[in-house]
Amino acid sequence: MKKGIHPKYSEVVFWDTQSDYKFLTKSTMTSKEKIKWDDGKEYPLIKIEVSSASHPFYTGKKIFVDTAGRVEKFNRRYKRK
Repeated sequence: MKKGIHPKYSEVVFWDTQSDYKFLTKSTMTSKEKIKWDDGKEYPLIKIEVSSASHPFYTGKKIFVDTAGRVEKFNRRYKRK
């Protein structure tokens, strides 16, 4: 592999804000926010809105998530003139 062209691959914590579920995994994503994990180390914190802990397919619950007005944004962009 060429050196210097690949992003840094390190451990990060993803936090599902909807269900308050946190998990530690490896990713190329980074963040300025940090969180102290169960092992005593600090890891970058990535906040997400949907994970397997809150997704309707995995939970069986019907939840409508419209973050930042995606439906309205779509309608404004593609409405007929």
